[in-house]
Amino acid sequence: MPSHDGHSHHGGEHHHSPLVTSAHATLHCLIGCMIGEAAGLAIGVALAWGVAATIALAVVLAYVSGFVMALVPVMKQAGLGLAAAMRVIWLGEAISIAVMEIAMNVVDYWLGGIQVASVWNALFWLGLTAAAPAGFLAAWPVDHLLLKHELKAGHSRPSRIRAIARHDAHNNAAITSFSSSAPT
Repeated sequence: MPSHDGHSHHGGEHHHSPLVTSAHATLHCLIGCMIGEAAGLAIGVALAWGVAATIALAVVLAYVSGFVMALVPVMKQAGLGLAAAMRVIWLGEAISIAVMEIAMNVVDYWLGGIQVASVWNALFWLGLTAAAPAGFLAAWPVDHLLLKHELKAGHSRPSRIRAIARHDAHNNAAITSFSSSAPT
């Protein structure tokens, strides 16, 4: 039912336009990625690692922090355990983070922020500052498509997340049952 603020409300859950929802999902992902990205770049630059090693560390930490940022709300809101929550979010988050990381690291590399000798160099922070909107703009249309095709389910309503988890658990049980009864 539409309300005076332009959003639909049903059972206490807010339903925003697909573009607003995808922008929110992308911003949420960006926050998680930026935590890992900044930590990885800072560690790599501070330890004078090469560009490739610094980027690799930043990407790994961006995935870790991005997945944590996606898992915790799904686990809390939908009441899922870690394995069930991971099955709900892994594909959409993996794709979104990959797109975001590519854009962010290209911009940061191009500006020279990864190649500085110290995190106290203004170019390091300029690179990170420019990388964030680049990551957002690259991932937003991807997140919009992932949400549209229900591949980024972590930003769905809790009831939808639980339904996806139940469906996934049912499919896994069927596969396990079939594979255990197959002749060897």
